[in-house]
Order: sequence, then C-alpha cells, then structure tokens
Amino acid sequence: MRILDCFFADYIESEIKKVTQEEVEEFELSLEQIFVFALTWSIGATTNLEGRDKFNQKLKLLIPDKVGYPNDRQIYDCMWDKQKKEWLVWTETVEEYFVDSRQSYGEITVPTFDSLRMQYLTRILLLNKKHVLCPGPTGTGKTVNIQKLLETLPEEYQYIPITFSAQTSANQTQEALDEKFEKRRKGIYGPPTGKRFVIFIDDLNMPKKETYGAQPPIEILRQWMDHQGWYDRTEKSKPFKKIEDIIFVSAMGPPGGGRSSLT
Repeated sequence: MRILDCFFADYIESEIKKVTQEEVEEFELSLEQIFVFALTWSIGATTNLEGRDKFNQKLKLLIPDKVGYPNDRQIYDCMWDKQKKEWLVWTETVEEYFVDSRQSYGEITVPTFDSLRMQYLTRILLLNKKHVLCPGPTGTGKTVNIQKLLETLPEEYQYIPITFSAQTSANQTQEALDEKFEKRRKGIYGPPTGKRFVIFIDDLNMPKKETYGAQPPIEILRQWMDHQGWYDRTEKSKPFKKIEDIIFVSAMGPPGGGRSSLT
C-alpha cells in the first residue's frame, strides 16, 4: 500500500494543484502494472533467492497478458517507468558507468541490480514521508547505498546520521536529535521552516538490552513513532515536545556478533 501511495501522490489535489480528468484517465491505464510492481517489492521482497524463483513463476501465471511484462525476464528484473509507460530493466535506468579516476579505491561504488533497486525504492518511500528499514547481512552495502542516496535528495531534505553502538543510551539519542530541532511554536519543534530532516540510524539493533529486554535508544524512537514526540528532560515540568517533519531510515544486520534481535 505504501509503494502504491508513492505512485498516487502526483494525483492528489491540493489548494495549489488541480488534477484534470484526462490525467486521471491516463494514469488508470497503468494501474495494473503499478500494482504488479508494488506487489513484487513488498510481498515478493520478503523471501530468499529460492523463494524469489517460486514467487516469479507463480506471479507470471497470475498476471494477465495486457500487463505486458517481458517474457524473458524475471519479475524482479524490471521496473515500471510511469513517464515512458513501459517496463525497463533496472540497469537501463542509469547512464553507463565509468570509474572516476579521482576517487580512491574505497570510494568507488559500482551500481548493481541490487543497489539500483534498493536506492529507487528507498528514494520514492522517503520522498513520500514513509519510514524505511533496511535489514540485511553485513557487507551488502546498506550503509553505503543509503548515504549515497541521501546525498542526492532534493535540497529541502537534510539528513542527520546517527550510528548506534552497544553503549548508546536513550538520553544520548534524544540529545543528539533535540539539538538539531528548532522551536516552531509552543510545544512544537522541527527542522528549519521549509525543510525536512531524514534521520539515518545505522546499526539500529546494536544497543545492549537492559534487564527487562528493552533497548532504550530504540524505545525513544518508538515513542516518536507512536506519539510524534517525546518529553523535554531539560525542563522541570517535563513538557511533551511534538516533533514535525522528520522521516526515519535505518539499517541493521542480522542478530549475532553484538547485534541483538529487536524487541
């Protein structure tokens, strides 16, 4: 539903934007293709390589011919281009890659099927105010891909990087974020007017569990997810601070080697 929302966003009317009947009718012609794409990258993305093969075979049987998916391609190989109204292989969506001779070896990142897909999906979700969590084994480029993406977001998006360790506390997390927010009006805080903060939390599941199994730095983030804010510990009366215009993106590895399973 969230991926579908991202495609619907251009067709939501506002005070300054009106959507014509022709635009809606033209968009409706792509609905089935967009649905197949969203289905593939939500339900179909929760499996391993063997499972993807089965999902691919089953979905190919279910989707009608008019969706026009290329027969010789797996369901994961193409994206729906809403401008061109056609299926494009992921590698066709970027210009030919050349290594910049000024970069050091450690800075070179070669686009792959996986990095293109991850960056595209993360980008559309973030630009539509959806929070994103990227789990995956160590060394698969989660952090590098997210950082690369965050550097290319539009100007009004500013990112705040935070890396969790086993010793990170809830208070440290809250202070690191609070110092970035400006007061907007009584009880309401956020980034400078006209901006959005994308808060990138790396190693989300590193904090050590306390006696009763909670991970306090994660609990403070969960409090924002549930109540859009937290309490101001610097004031005696501990008033509630509502925090607006922030989006979270996180990366985490599998449990083990110091990383916990999330509560």
